[in-house]
Amino acid sequence: MTDWITLILALPSENATARTRIWRALKSLGAASLRDGVWLLPQRSELESLFAAQVREAEVAGGQAWLLRVSGSAEHENTFMALFDRSAEYAGLDAELSELSGQTDDALLRRGLRQARKHLDGVIGIDYFPNPARAETERRLHGMEAELRQRQMASEPGFIEGEPERVDSALYQNRLWATRHNLWVDRLASAWLIRRRIDKQAHFLWLAQPQDCPDDALGFDYDGAHFSHIGRRVTFETLLASFGLEGDVALKRLGALVHTLDVGGTAPEAAGFEAMLKGLKSRINDDDQLLAEGGQLLDDLYAAFNAT
Repeated sequence: MTDWITLILALPSENATARTRIWRALKSLGAASLRDGVWLLPQRSELESLFAAQVREAEVAGGQAWLLRVSGSAEHENTFMALFDRSAEYAGLDAELSELSGQTDDALLRRGLRQARKHLDGVIGIDYFPNPARAETERRLHGMEAELRQRQMASEPGFIEGEPERVDSALYQNRLWATRHNLWVDRLASAWLIRRRIDKQAHFLWLAQPQDCPDDALGFDYDGAHFSHIGRRVTFETLLASFGLEGDVALKRLGALVHTLDVGGTAPEAAGFEAMLKGLKSRINDDDQLLAEGGQLLDDLYAAFNAT
């Protein structure tokens, strides 16, 4: 039989703020409401301490609270356990995943899966009597995450042998540049470099597929593009070499950062830049806006590298 802990609350009606705060805390714990002011959880030491914290909250708010231990009984076992059935939550998650399954925009899909993972972790955290639906929902989400990772890896350019060819920057002015949409670090940093140091009047085209690149555009960071991964260089580093910019120490440090995030490395600033870029992508869907705001981050990093 399961033993239980019961929290009984008597809160002053005029303190609506405290009532709401405590109610939210109890809901986040997954506590079951037996009736107004009476809450139930299975008896576990960590849950008892969390209930005790709400006793203190209630007393600070001018109310009263009691924490009682209830021995399990066959009479109430099924009734109490049914209060903690998370089937509805898992069904809601399955509905979220069904909506995401047809999403073709990788950025939106990644954001949706991240939200679904956070939602699932929250449900698992209060699934005190593990629901059979949990395993299936976890399997489905894991499969969708793996499929997205595989799709993204397949779209990344491979490395070709050789060294970047040195080019005349005068021939690359006021041009149309094209790369895959849904910018990430190498494409974003390369576009920033193009506009800041190579072609200040550059226009950009974001491609759904590399084969959509028009004949008059300069492609970058995809297989078959004018500028992409060559030797051990990612596209940003290829551009540095092609346009004679490797003598700029700050740009070289940015290149190491981009290399680390794109294919692996040890640049110490990479984790911080990645976190900030993920934050930008979580709220920005438009690649032009992402380049503007992400470019500001790169401006700041470049200035910081120049100052050290």
